[in-house]
Amino acid sequence: MAAARHTALPLPARRGLSREEAAAYVSVSPNFFDSMVREGLMPGPKRVKARVFWDRYQLDAAFDALPGDTPSAHDEGPEDNEWDQV
Repeated sequence: MAAARHTALPLPARRGLSREEAAAYVSVSPNFFDSMVREGLMPGPKRVKARVFWDRYQLDAAFDALPGDTPSAHDEGPEDNEWDQV
């Protein structure tokens, strides 16, 4: 069986996402997404009767809280710009 291809998705118009959609939304495979949920890096699903879905707003908040390797350009003030120092 061929491996599934993950492609960029447009911003969903709906708020509740399936497991596969939630994984694609944060740019990871469904299996990696599952491990992120287990580790508390991503939120767990909401459950309504037999339905299971992820809240897009909670995914956004969890993604914002993920650690980054380097500070982003908007985090630096003008005095912190190494190119301006002589």
